[in-house]
Amino acid sequence: MKNVALITGGTRGIGLGIAKKLAQEGIDLALNGVRTESEVSEVLTELRKNGVRVAYFPGNIAEKADRDSVLHGINEKFGRINFLINNAGVAPRVRADVLEVVEADFDHLMDINLKGTFFLTQACANWMAEIRKSDAEIPLSIVSITSVSAVLASTNRAAYCMAKAGLSMMSKVLAVRLAEFNIPVYEIQPGVIETDMTEKVKSIYQDRIQAGLTLEPRMGQPEDIGKVVAALLRGDLPYATGQILRIEGGMMVGRL
Repeated sequence: MKNVALITGGTRGIGLGIAKKLAQEGIDLALNGVRTESEVSEVLTELRKNGVRVAYFPGNIAEKADRDSVLHGINEKFGRINFLINNAGVAPRVRADVLEVVEADFDHLMDINLKGTFFLTQACANWMAEIRKSDAEIPLSIVSITSVSAVLASTNRAAYCMAKAGLSMMSKVLAVRLAEFNIPVYEIQPGVIETDMTEKVKSIYQDRIQAGLTLEPRMGQPEDIGKVVAALLRGDLPYATGQILRIEGGMMVGRL
């Protein structure tokens, strides 16, 4: 029986980069997103060419009913979950100065990026703990895709930075709590990755990269993150639960 990975936001951007690599690893995919299945059918078809089962479970993780529906669907389709990849998230609706953020925009971002992700992870963690009680050897793990924005402050993306910092602490807390079940928990902090989320500011980041923002003079690609997730799920980084992996081209290296 193949392992099953739930990837939120798994049909575009970083999530799709992860899905492609996991499909190549022979892992069955449960993908979640807010688009309809017909809108992502080409993506699903392409992933299935790797010989894995791919199922799509639409839903907004900010909503409890949607989270329940997604997990129920996974249980019906696959009967279990081995890996949770927390990737879904939204950018600020308005890049407002921290002194001008409005409550509705703050709530919208936090509900999806932090609250929804937390409660989905809680549900999956409980499910995995039950699986572990009946199988001591089955591979289980949780990977959360946060951002260097969990550490670096952007004054026009305050809620986004705060949500990512919150997810970073969530990973630490879960690593501690799930240790008794031998369920490793990891955090990946991507830097500037070329996706539809960064498309509008791509030229700005490219200029900053050429000026030395990163040590590797390019934007990251979704497959860069996919390769790291695949390595974690294969167990290529043992003895490392609770760790943060920064995949950011050297952006965070201190320089004089």
